[in-house]
Amino acid sequence: MKLVAVVVACLAVVAAVAVAAPQFGRLRDPRFIAIVRDNRQDRGDGNYKFEYEGDNGIYVDGSGKQGVSGGSNMAGYYRFPLPEGGVAEVRYTADENGFRVQSPLVPTPHPLPDHAIEQIRNAEEQRRRGIIWD
Repeated sequence: MKLVAVVVACLAVVAAVAVAAPQFGRLRDPRFIAIVRDNRQDRGDGNYKFEYEGDNGIYVDGSGKQGVSGGSNMAGYYRFPLPEGGVAEVRYTADENGFRVQSPLVPTPHPLPDHAIEQIRNAEEQRRRGIIWD
């Protein structure tokens, strides 16, 4: 009888653990992401390179070298999955000329209307001729 009670108790514990455990494919704890690739190189002279990838689809690749003015020039690329599907991709460069990014995610301004372009041309022409408005 005690053996049956022990077996039932063990089965109850196993069932409770199975119900409480996250179900793969349905629930996933976003705090825990397996790193499937991790490559890093640092020569200690300002030149470095890194690359890593998570099992959630995030990929990062970057490198840096010492710039002309002593700062660090960096360039890289990263991608990540979008919640609605698809993948976002971003390329960047940071150096003496500032930070520049290339991605379809970066918003671009609307084109100026023709009348605004004409006003800008008129102002440039007036400035060239020395006309100054108070």
